[in-house]
Amino acid sequence: MAAARVAIAKSLAASRTTVVAGAAAARSFSSFPDYVLRAPTTDVSTLDNGLRVGSETVAGSETATVGVWIDAGSRYETAANNGTSHFLEHMAFKGTTKRTQQQLEMEIENMGGHLNAYTSREQTAYFAKVFKKDVGKAVEIISDILLNSKMEQAAIDREREVILREMSEVNKNQEELVLDHLHATAFQGTSLGRTILGSEENIRSLTRDDLVNYINTQYTAPRMVIAGAGAVDHAELCGLAAEHFGKLSPGPPGGVELAMEPAVFTGSDYRVKFNSESVAHMAIAFPTASWTSEYAFPLMLMQLMLGSYDRAHGMGRNHASNLCQDVAENEIAYSLNTFNTCYKDTGLFGVYAVVPDNKVDDASWYIMNNLIRLVHSPSDAEVERAKVSLKAAMLMNLDGHNNVAEEIGRSLLNYGRRMTPAEIFSRIDAVETSDIRATAYKFFNDQELAIAAVGGIHELPDYTWFRRHSYWLRY
Repeated sequence: MAAARVAIAKSLAASRTTVVAGAAAARSFSSFPDYVLRAPTTDVSTLDNGLRVGSETVAGSETATVGVWIDAGSRYETAANNGTSHFLEHMAFKGTTKRTQQQLEMEIENMGGHLNAYTSREQTAYFAKVFKKDVGKAVEIISDILLNSKMEQAAIDREREVILREMSEVNKNQEELVLDHLHATAFQGTSLGRTILGSEENIRSLTRDDLVNYINTQYTAPRMVIAGAGAVDHAELCGLAAEHFGKLSPGPPGGVELAMEPAVFTGSDYRVKFNSESVAHMAIAFPTASWTSEYAFPLMLMQLMLGSYDRAHGMGRNHASNLCQDVAENEIAYSLNTFNTCYKDTGLFGVYAVVPDNKVDDASWYIMNNLIRLVHSPSDAEVERAKVSLKAAMLMNLDGHNNVAEEIGRSLLNYGRRMTPAEIFSRIDAVETSDIRATAYKFFNDQELAIAAVGGIHELPDYTWFRRHSYWLRY
């Protein structure tokens, strides 16, 4: 009997706990604004070949964005074919077996649409923004340029020069250049360390067979998502996907999936010094967590806590961020930007700064000091302020069908589902100051880091200085 009474008591306690937890969750959700709770739903379906279709219908909209997001980017390339995914992005618009380049451009213009594409380290996307009545035609055009591209040798040779000119322009953008150097030194010897455009040697030597082999290996149905937002009917979009992408292979030739090369971080630095330059462009970063890590939301908040600064914008010492206050009060940098880049199995969290050459030493100290301060003394007030900022940024990112379609495509590839605004708000609210300290301790405290710098960097301390300043001695 005593055992029975204990069991009943435990059962009642568990029931009370469940009720209390449910009530707390209900109170948490009920505190959210109505526009968060009543956000449009995302419909997701999977075709027989493994292709996923996701859409968000916006009532009353007369335009739509539809596109294909592919789990393929420079990370899935080898040293020999690095640059292939970006090369294919260029070749997609150069004519198909059904349309010449001119016919393709005229068809898009005649329906008032916009066709675009981009390539990143882990994903490639092709998408179009069109009127409601042209959604079917847009899906057909995207399937045509993806699956039926002619890739004539003359067009390939012409595009080499276009990509080399693009590379020249990218190298003039110091921020992109420094962040490429940062990846190259942080993930040296791995695919994540290679650039998206590829090397000049590869651009000049890639063949049509290289491009075709990459398509056959990477552009398989389970690695692709058809995403739509705006004036889109989900059932109709599924039908269009089945019609135009239904014959996509459910796997690569031979059935052997290409394994993703793991990202191996190496604590190191990369320096390009120009004594004639009076400005330094520098990036300091720690290896962090993937998209799906439990640390993802604390890292997002930490990015906003450190903030961004631009001397031209006039906020000066009134910035909420301690780092930005330090930079403004001491006139240390022209601009500063905190970045938090996530990948499938790793990430990079750090600060990029544009600094006068005679303030590089001071900038290094203030940046490291503020990064390590998060290990020891982040305040409740700055965490709450970051939560509000992150919620606002999340909602602002949903303005426009392009942004929504991109989020659906990327979310299905990264998470396998799309989080609702209410879930995102709940996850943000669940982060406490102690979580910020724990996250900073795990990734920053006495950890290896990577540095990349270009320009007037004669004051930049050596790697061992940064390594010593990755912890505080506290007695």
